[in-house]
Amino acid sequence: MVIRRLCGVLRVRGAIDLLLVLLLGAGFVMLPVLALLPSPWAFMAAAAVTYAVDEVLHERAPSFVRRLAALHLDRTMRFAIRTVMLLALASRLDAPGEVLVTALAVFSGHYVMMMLYAAVHHAIRRRRVVPLVVRNLDLSALRIPRQPSPVLYRRHLRKLLHLDVPAHAGLLGALVAGTWEPAFAGFALTAGVAVAAVLAILAQYRKARRMPSRDEVFAEVNRQLAGHRPQVALYFSFAAVSRDFMYQVNMWIETLEQLDLRPVIILRENASFRHLSRTWLPVICVPRADDLAKLDLSDVRVVLYPGNAGKNVHMLRVAEAKHVFIGHGDSDKLASSNRVSKVYDEIWVAGRAGRDRYRRVRHAITDGAIVEVGRPQLSPIRLHAEHVPGPLPVVLYAPTWEGWSDDDCHTSLIPMGVSLVEKLLAENVRIIYKPHPLTGKRSPEAAAADKTIRTLLRADNERRDPAEAKAAATAARPRLAEIRARLDELANRHGGDDAEQLREARVPDHIGAAEWQELRAEWHRIFWETQGTRRHNVILNQLPNLYECFNQADILISDVSSVVADFVAGLKPYALTNARNLPDHEFRAAYTTAGAAYLLDLECTRLPEILDSVRAPHADPMALDRRTLKEYVLGPDHPTSMERFNSATNALAAKAEAERAEATPEAAQDLSATPL
Repeated sequence: MVIRRLCGVLRVRGAIDLLLVLLLGAGFVMLPVLALLPSPWAFMAAAAVTYAVDEVLHERAPSFVRRLAALHLDRTMRFAIRTVMLLALASRLDAPGEVLVTALAVFSGHYVMMMLYAAVHHAIRRRRVVPLVVRNLDLSALRIPRQPSPVLYRRHLRKLLHLDVPAHAGLLGALVAGTWEPAFAGFALTAGVAVAAVLAILAQYRKARRMPSRDEVFAEVNRQLAGHRPQVALYFSFAAVSRDFMYQVNMWIETLEQLDLRPVIILRENASFRHLSRTWLPVICVPRADDLAKLDLSDVRVVLYPGNAGKNVHMLRVAEAKHVFIGHGDSDKLASSNRVSKVYDEIWVAGRAGRDRYRRVRHAITDGAIVEVGRPQLSPIRLHAEHVPGPLPVVLYAPTWEGWSDDDCHTSLIPMGVSLVEKLLAENVRIIYKPHPLTGKRSPEAAAADKTIRTLLRADNERRDPAEAKAAATAARPRLAEIRARLDELANRHGGDDAEQLREARVPDHIGAAEWQELRAEWHRIFWETQGTRRHNVILNQLPNLYECFNQADILISDVSSVVADFVAGLKPYALTNARNLPDHEFRAAYTTAGAAYLLDLECTRLPEILDSVRAPHADPMALDRRTLKEYVLGPDHPTSMERFNSATNALAAKAEAERAEATPEAAQDLSATPL
């Protein structure tokens, strides 16, 4: 308990990190003691410990490092303390005056060089700020200078501070040996490298002065847009954006690429740009609203919104286009029938269930504004009839997250997640655990349950994993990493700052799209083959994706979320968690997707009965209900979802074009009637 409290106060993860923190503290406490004794060998050991532990903590416990900085014990201060203690040690050991003066001059000059370097580095970064970032547009005409080498540019303070090592080592060696040549050699090396570093960064500043202006950047981007003439825009913004939210955009990319009209993707946060999946479509990330207004989007007729966010108003003001809320999944949550959706011209839902959901929001959304387009993303999901079961039933447990508030909290993790997994393990099944990407972001209880479930599955894997299965998974890692690296390359993800992203942006060829699909298929094949038929899986990354997990599973256990509506496409059995133990008829009346679900109570007493639907498929009374629900939630199989989505886009674009044509003569007439 004491260790846990200390970890919480110091913001470290566990006993090992706590031990490192104590070592760091003990090392710094001992430095003045050993300097005053004096004891050069012990001082050398303590200084080495503080150097090494400091570096490790930066990687393992960044929260603790930030806490030190808040207490004015940042990295620069810690290095300065070490230097002052070294000078005190040298004085106590009666080092010659010229050695002490030279040491003081070198260490002072080193800090002056750091300040100058940091000032120039800041000036370069400021000059390299660009108003937007693009992908799949050729901006080579801007002739943006290359970003300085990572050796000079990245983590510069960390590298500059460590330039004191030669001087420290030389002086300590001289104090131990009693000869002063090592000290002067160390001083010369520290001073020489520091001066060389400053000269190198000054040379980079000269190049940075040739950066194009903001107006030049917008002129070139608009010239490229004029050549592409985008007619459809996917617009995405999220205030707390990170890779955890990017599934909302990435799920629509392949659908956009199949449209008849020419699309463009517009993002509002740089973090979202970094985590966008592969696409050959033009992508523009514009953080500032006034910069968004400078883009030439005059040919855009339809704007698609996968999420409701405050920054949507910056695009909604474009009156010439039609604005459509397409969402990022079809579920019984509030987000799938929000009154805010009234601001859009149309709302596209998957099937009649989505229409009925909005009908229940009285006096908000008119029925004519709702269009049923299906879910084009679901084509990779294999049907139940095509699934080949393994030796153990495969249960996909995919709980949703805790939501923005307790009022909208549907997650089963907090009330029953751990006990559910324990009971599943007792039933001798294979578990694929895929929590929502935002799990634990708001609720410590959800984060704790998630951690416990991962620990349970890891421990059970240790018990049941044969040695050959572990060896196969280990042997496959290099190839999987190689494929991931190539996928990142095909996604046109470039290293460096935003200016470097602009510099390297090019129009891609379509050959890469085929290679992308082949590599993803190969990655999934290798991954699942090497996992064996008994190993549990905890899926936290983008690969394997959700639909591939669907294809592996015999049954889904989930909460009220869009995951359930998507899983219905495969017609496999699924269970919904009823953590509040509502009567079955009330739960099914409240949530559309519960209509064909097995309902799992809080105590999980129905779990054996639910698993019988997999172990004995003839005992699956909900099979016919799932077929009915699939059409109700996702729409008919014919025409396909892609055909319906494409037709809806074409029709709305034609409507926007017709309204614009009607408005143009009227505007011209009003202008001619205006007295001069």
